[in-house]
Amino acid sequence: MAASPSSFVRSVFHRAAERIADDHFGVPAADWITAFKSVGCTLIVSATCLDEARKIEAAGIDMIVAQGWEAGGHRGMFDPALPDDQLGTMALTHMLVAHTSVPVIVACGIMDGAGIRAALDLGAVAAQLGTAFIACPESSADEAYRAALNGEGARHTVMTRAISGRPARCLANQFTKWAAGDRHDVPDYPIAYDPGKALNAAAKSAGESGFGAHWAGQGAPLHRAMPASSLVAKLWHEAGRPI
Repeated sequence: MAASPSSFVRSVFHRAAERIADDHFGVPAADWITAFKSVGCTLIVSATCLDEARKIEAAGIDMIVAQGWEAGGHRGMFDPALPDDQLGTMALTHMLVAHTSVPVIVACGIMDGAGIRAALDLGAVAAQLGTAFIACPESSADEAYRAALNGEGARHTVMTRAISGRPARCLANQFTKWAAGDRHDVPDYPIAYDPGKALNAAAKSAGESGFGAHWAGQGAPLHRAMPASSLVAKLWHEAGRPI
């Protein structure tokens, strides 16, 4: 690629403005892709393995988000019924860059500028951070979520279907303890989400905060509580050179 990663990303988002469509559970149907592209959308789809990335590339999607096993929140597998290769961030990124021609964004486990730089050094055009911003005052995380992020559960994140019906990584809590071992039958996504939310609401009304969907990646203990603008500036500085 002739352009640097930073200039490429700037050009994409300058062209796209607010016209960006991001799909997390598979490639959109062909008619949706056509419709999005007809209005100038940049299309982004997540991949957890090389097979998914190749399907994304074949569909004409503009960018791939490489979601490693470390990532917080919902696992972007196209079919959660299939075996999960559980590829780590760096291995997955390296494979997608080497074996596809679509620009790769890394999203999983990155908490600081060193992680961003590692992703770019592997050939990614950008890094996407989520867990790193949970403790920022601007995030919508409630006090229970923030307390959990500073607790023991942050050091033992869990991948579970119990909360929503799809595999998702969150902070260990009473909900994940109840669901340990997948010994309970869980309805498919998103059916399971509604009773999960009702359970959390009932628990909170009784003073128990351990049943929330406290999504977080394995890097959770590395979070830093500061305004989002300060965190972005710090990440920029830590990365060592303009990103």
